Amino acid sequence: MRPLQSQIIADLHVQPIIDPALEIRRSVDFLKQYLKHNPQYKSYVIAISGGQDSTLAGKLAKIAIDELNEKTDKTNYQLIAVRQPYGIQLDASDALSALDFIQPDQTLTTNIKTATDAMTDALRQGGLIVDDMSRGSIKPKMRMIAQYAVARENQGVVVGTDHAAEAFAGFFTKYGDGGTDINPLWRLNKRQGRQMLQSLSAPTALYEKIPTADLEDDRPQLPDEIALGVTYDHIDDYLEGRPVPVTAAVKIESLYLASAHKRHAPLTLYDTWFYHS
Repeated sequence: MRPLQSQIIADLHVQPIIDPALEIRRSVDFLKQYLKHNPQYKSYVIAISGGQDSTLAGKLAKIAIDELNEKTDKTNYQLIAVRQPYGIQLDASDALSALDFIQPDQTLTTNIKTATDAMTDALRQGGLIVDDMSRGSIKPKMRMIAQYAVARENQGVVVGTDHAAEAFAGFFTKYGDGGTDINPLWRLNKRQGRQMLQSLSAPTALYEKIPTADLEDDRPQLPDEIALGVTYDHIDDYLEGRPVPVTAAVKIESLYLASAHKRHAPLTLYDTWFYHS
């Protein structure tokens, strides 16, 4: 194992092999305990895109909600799913399929196109260029504004979809999709998430589709693996402690080191992890 590999694995708590049923139970119990110990909250709020990660996190949250309601013999809790297209979503059928699988208690749609375009125009009037990459970082921030508005009005907690195969690279937008309250998938790689969805009898198309953040207007549906510059198979193997090609290992490690700030809270005078002297 490479010197940095064990550190990354330990940092992200990835196991080399999982029991999907056990990890489903661990995540569900984690979600249940959070609401039990924070009685001011009565709902989970999650954005459903139709991809593997939001499908899995949404289903786990729904199981947790149902078990809590069954225990209290009431309907005190609810799962609120939020669809958040930018204009017309090219893979909207996948989002609808995911919702059908998850069966949320309530579904809302907050189309972010008007807000994103307005912010882009305002920034450009202020003298900024706001290129396609910048717009791609504005979109998830607009989505998170809407999710927290929904959560605020429903005594809710925002569920994130971040997992080890993306967290290692900070492959999320800071204060966008990275700005959540609880992350039930943390510790899992992409392969393990698929195993859990298979165990949950999810539609095959939802976990076999090519992962994409779909944030860039100039490159719609850009596959994550192209954006990252490394395949999920190599990422998963690396995180499970297996050997991978040197080029893949170097890429993974460089992404990990460059994105350290995304995996930490804002710095104070008492934080020293970023010093390398």
